[in-house]
Amino acid sequence: MSTGENDNGLRAIRDLTRLISIALLLIHFYSICHIIFDYWHLTAPVVDSIILNFMSFGIFKDVWNLKLSVLILLIVFLMGMQGKKDEKINLKAAIAYSITGLLLFFASNLLIFANGNLLMLGMCYMAFTLIGYLLLIAGGAYLSRILKIHLAKDIFNDENETFPQEERLLENEFSVNLPTKYKLKGKVRNGWLNIINAARLCTIIGSPGAGKTFFLIREIIKQAIEKKQFSALIYDFKYDDLAKIAYNSWLKAKHRYTNQPGFYIINFDEPINRCNPLEPSSMHDITDASESSRTILLGLNMDWIKKTGDFFVESPINFLTAIIWYLKKYQGGRFCTLPHAIELMQINYMELFPVLASEPEIEVLIGERPLSSEWALPSK
Repeated sequence: MSTGENDNGLRAIRDLTRLISIALLLIHFYSICHIIFDYWHLTAPVVDSIILNFMSFGIFKDVWNLKLSVLILLIVFLMGMQGKKDEKINLKAAIAYSITGLLLFFASNLLIFANGNLLMLGMCYMAFTLIGYLLLIAGGAYLSRILKIHLAKDIFNDENETFPQEERLLENEFSVNLPTKYKLKGKVRNGWLNIINAARLCTIIGSPGAGKTFFLIREIIKQAIEKKQFSALIYDFKYDDLAKIAYNSWLKAKHRYTNQPGFYIINFDEPINRCNPLEPSSMHDITDASESSRTILLGLNMDWIKKTGDFFVESPINFLTAIIWYLKKYQGGRFCTLPHAIELMQINYMELFPVLASEPEIEVLIGERPLSSEWALPSK
């Protein structure tokens, strides 16, 4: 049974073997390249006497035996190393690091027997040996990661819990099709996420930063505009993230539409395009005017939402509905805009109500109130 104490003990042993191998290399360098350390003023009589005592051990008398001992300690260290999973690690790269490290680590011994400048030869010997040592560590670490990926047990049963997913491309005039990749029995397979009809409501749920916009919403917008030639009304909560995606897709695909569409942005902070919320062509009967009136007034006074049905709430809504519908009917809706509606509401009621009553559909809204100067809308 693996416990925290066992793991700490193994980690301590592993680190100890690495430190011993480094210590052996440093003692070896100090003894065999003593002239260099003396040139660098890094020697001391006490250290020299200690190193001489170490040199009496058989392991330090032969360079090959010493390096072999260092290599064995390094292998023990790497065997206990728990490499992190990394699928990008290449087996060829790990082998190349290891072989290059072995060659430099042992071939540097030839410099000991070479003739020439002792300082230069000694520094090259230490440099090649150290580079070889570091490459061996890197190659061994990569190999441990590869072994962990291919030989480690699947403790969470991920392999057995995989299942076949949709690999067919199911496409129609309303579909959105997103390519996917999934694992099945240890193999990566290609699939498709088919949204057969996105107009029938598609909900995307994920925490902030999960990739909803980048991986899903972005592709849905691009396909809807570039491939399907849809019209779209996009609410960009974090303007201008989605606006840029939609605009670039529109630039690429606008020539493919039968009737080339426009691109408009409604932004109350930095107005770019304007629109008429009381567009007369969008109102087919008086209920549309009533919905527009209710939306405007309840948006201006949020407290009225709790008082829906009260006389002092419904009366102003009916009044604004009458104004909007009259403007819709007057001269084909030429003056059916919010500014005109506000101006019309300011007219004296004794003059305004007879005009509104000329429309039969509005007469029921204004009722048979006494047309006196005392009658007025209730205040908020």
